[in-house]
Amino acid sequence: MNPEICNDEKLIGLARLMKMAFDGINLAPIGDALIARVEKNPLDAEALMDLSTVLQLKFMPEVALDVQSQALDIKTLYHLPASGEEKIRLLAIMAPGNLMTNAPLEFLVEGSDISLYMLYVSPDLQLPPALPEHDLLFVAVGESDRSRPVLEELGRAVKTWPRPVLNLPDNILATSREAAPIRLASLAGVDMPLSVRVERAALEAIGQFPVIARPVDSHAGQGLARIDSPEDIRAYLSARQEQEFFVAKFVEYRSRDGLYRKYRIVLIDGKPYACHMGISEHWMIHYANAGMDESAEKREEEARFMAGFDGDFARRHYDALSGIDERMGLDYLVIDCAETQDGRLLIFEVDIGAVIHAMDPVDVFPYKAPQMRQVFSAFRNMLARAAHEYESA
Repeated sequence: MNPEICNDEKLIGLARLMKMAFDGINLAPIGDALIARVEKNPLDAEALMDLSTVLQLKFMPEVALDVQSQALDIKTLYHLPASGEEKIRLLAIMAPGNLMTNAPLEFLVEGSDISLYMLYVSPDLQLPPALPEHDLLFVAVGESDRSRPVLEELGRAVKTWPRPVLNLPDNILATSREAAPIRLASLAGVDMPLSVRVERAALEAIGQFPVIARPVDSHAGQGLARIDSPEDIRAYLSARQEQEFFVAKFVEYRSRDGLYRKYRIVLIDGKPYACHMGISEHWMIHYANAGMDESAEKREEEARFMAGFDGDFARRHYDALSGIDERMGLDYLVIDCAETQDGRLLIFEVDIGAVIHAMDPVDVFPYKAPQMRQVFSAFRNMLARAAHEYESA
């Protein structure tokens, strides 16, 4: 894409920049153009915020967060206008951090009649005295050790918010790796093993196997490993510098054909929607490394999964998904899951920060765009319904 998109001094935004990276477009010219804007106007916060995103997508996290901090020193409110006539004004509360810190709402509202205002808060960045006019507030801050104080403060602030609030902070706090299995414990049809936070010394002393371990506050499989023996623990710790880890029982979920299947489901206003299905020979599945683009057979199965989702998967797991919705109490929730060998829903993670997108090439994944349009439409309808109910009250 031409770096001239940087010349209008508006925010490019995460969705457009990530799509470029996803498509293999070289982001360096975009970064250079953004730097030129900042050199011309050091107070160009939008350029700094976009540059921070570019740096994160180029795997330069420390520099990226420093640039983000510079942007937030200038201003904390950013705006992505609606496409065409504005119908819904959505104010999202976000926290400073990497691309996994907040719910990536830009993917959900891109090209719609939703005008998105993104307000960044933290213990050092308080809510401003004057807020933009908005129809709804969406708390987009995902749970982490770093964001917990922000969510706790927001939990107090939203009690008297003058507009409808979606995704209450207290319930976002319950999506942590420790809290979620407790909240979902004893739920019929659900298996979510307890996750225990341990220090390095405690991890070395574990005597029951197999388990999975990951560093605290890690996502997207970073540092995730299956441990089957004391030797595995020593090898794992020798390669990691972190001091705290989450440890949980490993549940074998291999299907009868020897393959593993992992699903991403999103609950929007209580209704489940399929977002993707990864199929792999390895237990640790990420859609990007599952070889879906290389296998027509896998894509055909994913297409069948999406086409028959309401009548098959969602029906078989109706009680489990309904129970998760009721117990987690969030208007928008992403579930990464599988099916156990005895047919229960195996929950890997419940959170709000996972990316829900339509970036996959249409010529390879022709079935995905229609499915994701349903998801985006459901999100938009949820906002409209909440706003209408408030105005009618």
